[in-house]
Amino acid sequence: MNRQKSFESDKPILYVVATPIGNLQEMTPRAISVLENVDVIAAEDTRNTKKLLAHFGIHTKLISHHQHNETQSANGLLELLRQGQNVALVSDAGYPLISDPGWVVTQKVIEEGFSVVPISGSNAMLNALVASGLDTKHFMFYGFLKSQEKERIKELNELKYFPYTLVFYEAPHRIKKMLNSCLQVFGNRQICLARELTKKHEEFIRGTIEEILDIIDDIKGEMVIVVEGSKEEKLPDETSAMPLIHDQINSYIETGLTTNEAIKRVAKERGLSKNQIYKEYHGLS
Repeated sequence: MNRQKSFESDKPILYVVATPIGNLQEMTPRAISVLENVDVIAAEDTRNTKKLLAHFGIHTKLISHHQHNETQSANGLLELLRQGQNVALVSDAGYPLISDPGWVVTQKVIEEGFSVVPISGSNAMLNALVASGLDTKHFMFYGFLKSQEKERIKELNELKYFPYTLVFYEAPHRIKKMLNSCLQVFGNRQICLARELTKKHEEFIRGTIEEILDIIDDIKGEMVIVVEGSKEEKLPDETSAMPLIHDQINSYIETGLTTNEAIKRVAKERGLSKNQIYKEYHGLS
């Protein structure tokens, strides 16, 4: 067990500091104070953080901590804490660790007995969720889906029957493929696409997946996608689903596909392996 009383210890602290996601007025006085008074700031991209620090007149030493040097950097930050230095961890925007680096170092710091203290601020996921118009009582933040279609479809199939609101991040150049995958797996659910949050061109686009796909080519900027939860009931297990899979394969065969082509298509749509579907269809399992 690890019990942390954040401010009742003389040990150095790792501060996890949220920074603005667009509008610099969202920088909190507490965040400014922490960044001014720590010994070192570890940043995802020092170039971006230099601009932020310059805006607020902060001159604290800056070092790099990103996904490509995370393990090595985490060891270095831990050594700084051992030397008695307070450290702040920041990402390019929003909270570190939320689809950003930081998990490795926080784990090491906690294991070593130092405190990890969060400094509150803006978060794109929460901003999008509360303005989406979708149910906020229960939700799940998923972050980024895989970039490869096969892997993305598999992930979405695992979420297909999840009854609560889902929140995803996606890059502009992948958003169309991501929404097409959602339509294929989820059907035409209600969603909200939030873009350019807190910035001048902030926009919330609410509608069905098909409606938003119709205009997606004209949409730019960083995006958060909020998707309504499933209203369908999941079948008890894969075995009970197999008769339906047989019917689905047979229906594709009737359209002119070969058996192997039909099996391949069903496997892709359901996020299952082709080999698994083949064995079940031919009674080999």
